[in-house]
Amino acid sequence: MRQFTSKELRKVWKDFYIERGHKDVGAISLVSDGSTGVMFNVAGMQPLMPYLLGEKHPMGTRLCNVQGCVRTNDIDSVGDKSHVTFFEMMGSWSLGDYFKEDRCKWSYELLTEVFGFDKDHLAATVFAGDENAPRDEEGAGFRIASGFKPENIHYLPAEDNWWGLEYGPCGPDSEMFYIADVPDCGPDCGPGCSCGKYTELGNDVFMQYEKHKDGHLTPLKQKNVDTGWGLERILAFLNGTKDVYKTDLFTSAMSFIEKASGSEYGKDDKLTRSMRILADHMRTSVMLIGDEARLVPSNVGAGYVLRRLIRRAVRHSRTLGLEKDKLIDLAKIYIDDVYKEDYPLLNKNREFILSELNKEIDRFLGTLENGMKEFKKILEDNKRLNKDVIDGDAAFRLYDTFGFPIELTVEMAQEEGMKVDEAGFDKAMEAAKQKARDNQSFSAKLSADADVFASIGDDKVTEFTGYDRLTDESDIFAIAVSGSLADSANNGDEAMIVTAVTPFYATMGGQCADYGVIKTAGGEFKVEDVVKLSGGRVAHIGSVTSGTIKASDKATLSVDSIRRANICSNHSATHLLQKALQTVLGDNVHQAGSYQDAERTRFDFSFDRAVTKEELDKVEDIVNDKINEDIDVVTKVMSIDEAKSSGAMALFGEKYGDTVRVVSMGDFSKELCGGTHVAHTGQIRCFKIVSESGVAAGVRRIEAITGSNVLKFYKEVEQTLANAAQTVKSTPATLNDKLNSMLKEIKTLQSENESLKSKAAKEALGDVMDQLKEINGVKLLATKVSGVDMNGLRDLGDQLKGKIGEGVVVLVSDSEGKVNLVAMATDAAVGKGAHAGNLIKEIAPIVGGGGGGRPNMAQAGGKNPAGIDECIAKVSDVLYGQLG
Repeated sequence: MRQFTSKELRKVWKDFYIERGHKDVGAISLVSDGSTGVMFNVAGMQPLMPYLLGEKHPMGTRLCNVQGCVRTNDIDSVGDKSHVTFFEMMGSWSLGDYFKEDRCKWSYELLTEVFGFDKDHLAATVFAGDENAPRDEEGAGFRIASGFKPENIHYLPAEDNWWGLEYGPCGPDSEMFYIADVPDCGPDCGPGCSCGKYTELGNDVFMQYEKHKDGHLTPLKQKNVDTGWGLERILAFLNGTKDVYKTDLFTSAMSFIEKASGSEYGKDDKLTRSMRILADHMRTSVMLIGDEARLVPSNVGAGYVLRRLIRRAVRHSRTLGLEKDKLIDLAKIYIDDVYKEDYPLLNKNREFILSELNKEIDRFLGTLENGMKEFKKILEDNKRLNKDVIDGDAAFRLYDTFGFPIELTVEMAQEEGMKVDEAGFDKAMEAAKQKARDNQSFSAKLSADADVFASIGDDKVTEFTGYDRLTDESDIFAIAVSGSLADSANNGDEAMIVTAVTPFYATMGGQCADYGVIKTAGGEFKVEDVVKLSGGRVAHIGSVTSGTIKASDKATLSVDSIRRANICSNHSATHLLQKALQTVLGDNVHQAGSYQDAERTRFDFSFDRAVTKEELDKVEDIVNDKINEDIDVVTKVMSIDEAKSSGAMALFGEKYGDTVRVVSMGDFSKELCGGTHVAHTGQIRCFKIVSESGVAAGVRRIEAITGSNVLKFYKEVEQTLANAAQTVKSTPATLNDKLNSMLKEIKTLQSENESLKSKAAKEALGDVMDQLKEINGVKLLATKVSGVDMNGLRDLGDQLKGKIGEGVVVLVSDSEGKVNLVAMATDAAVGKGAHAGNLIKEIAPIVGGGGGGRPNMAQAGGKNPAGIDECIAKVSDVLYGQLG
């Protein structure tokens, strides 16, 4: 066998197929668009799903690439020699081109001529057949014809030799194995067992079928081949090991972990497992955050998986004795060394990756200590009660209060020989969600009942005409009242109405729904929300304000034109805002969410720090400049490929149809957008940013207003200014001078007040130097004073410390029924063992309080003045113990 580096292996793979007429299609995001029912791209073929189903690929019928993938379904197995959560899949495809004969021939050539395997040590498996598909005799025949020995061909059932995702293209597969020179484990020894004699090398999937969501299979329009070889596993094997963590993908990371932890890889099973988990999870986290999707940790979906990976890495880093900075240094190894050339996006997103890791690690560390204490308490309670299952409520408390993913709690429980009531956890989680659902709006509740319209017929769809008009005529298809279909809705009824045509925009893409009225000959309906339903239908939600509305009535639908105009202004301004943000802050700004209604626009975007006042001013100026230019807003309908080729911005993860609307504002802004807009930017009139804030890790939010709302905003500011001026007996023009004068006067009065308080504190204290004592060569002055606040105590402490020269000062005061304590130690006293913080910790509980601080200064509060004398008396004993 030949030995390879990871870089060489990627190149050899692609070169092999390019020489055979394949095109390198490159890799796409690790985060799935959701079209295949999974959160991540878990296989190289996943992005090619439409083309495997028959759509023509623009690069042809023979394709290849090396695609990064993420799988966490077997995350509990990570820690052994072979399992990883991020891996690279080397793939090649035939889209209705060659089939089994060429595929089997090329796989054999790759194994023997490129990688140097001896054919006597090669085996293959083929599908044994079942009630859904026949035995793959054809595949077996081509394997033998390519060079495999007949005795090394094995037939295995669907669980071993059938491939497909939850739904989509699928078919029988044929795996290739290396046979080690070791005895059989028994009479049934073969590729299906796990004795170690057979090592999987690669897999050829012959995609002949499509699996539908209901589970049934139909033949594909074209026969495809999907070949996938895991880079990590084949790299390890070609280099004489079955341990992927000994390949060049991990060696620098493992060397760093060994040095940082003082642990030797492979010496201790528990520590080695933690080293592998840490190396793997940090690698995957770096890849996900640095991906084009710029994933950030969260409590839902793919973000939750990322959070789980980082927090699991943190826990195992603690097992190895590593601090946070070492985890960040480990991440840098993957960015700056291992994947610098092959994954340049990591270097481009370097600061973003490190910032997100820092923030998530800090979040978890902030609760980890208390969470571990809570977990230990739960364990102790279980042991005391002879219980071996942690109940669901306790597991949910660890999740909800301390940020422990349920999987982490399960893992820790297993290490203690216990289980977790995961069903109980799910029940507690659902109860929490239900509380939120109980508070949802009437509109949301009705929307949840939208399936009521499923029975009215697939031909009953709604055409949207609101791009061109605000009033239209239509038949009423159906009415629902109280969650059920109804023939009519009467005055006062809250209902949903579905029509054949509507000018009302349904809430979608961040733009809120139109309001307005639906009128028939017999009644009037106030539209308060509009939602898009499955099957291409649109429902108008609201209430009957007069008469009766009947199903099959002819209706006139009228949108509130003033409200729509304001929404259009806010939506068009949002497009200008996004481009302006990219102009000022850089191209790494991407939309993370948006909302436009008649009052404002809200825009969430990826950025790792607060936007400065100067930057916000620049953004605002750019938007207003474009409004003043009165640029035509042009909308064109085109294919998705044409739109992307034109440079139009698309929202990552958004699913688009075959044709899309592209909204352009001159050469400044071009986006895919299905919303409604102004005809030219001058209609927006003006734009004002009213707030900028953080809403999630790596996500900022800007709220802004346009048009008449800006004028209203400035009128309110003007009125507030006038009211403020009147309050201080000034005018808006002279308010600033008046406030500066008042602040100067307040500062003088505060200074005089502090002087009086200091004088009063000294008088209250009296002459206490006769209470000075010496403890093991260190002077101690511990005394009480009445009616002095914390600031006053600190001042007195500084003065007394100056008087005694070197030593320790402890002051205790009762003020308004509460107790204040201050302890101070000079440098010489600290050098001899005195510690003000630890001293305060020991004496504060006597007065019902707590506190702490530095070795040279500490303070605390209490609520039991009756304990002051006992508290002062204990100071000598505590200091004596420190100096001992």
